[in-house]
Amino acid sequence: MARYKRILGNQLRARMLPGQQAEATIGITILNRMIDQSRPNSVRPT
Repeated sequence: MARYKRILGNQLRARMLPGQQAEATIGITILNRMIDQSRPNSVRPT
């Protein structure tokens, strides 16, 4: 979470609602990518 806040900040910068929605969508996409990168790949042993 600290890395996310460092990259994107803890508040929206856009003034209008459509811009805020786009900014939030971009932030969510980035956060999901960061979570996917840190999640280990599980492989079932055979």
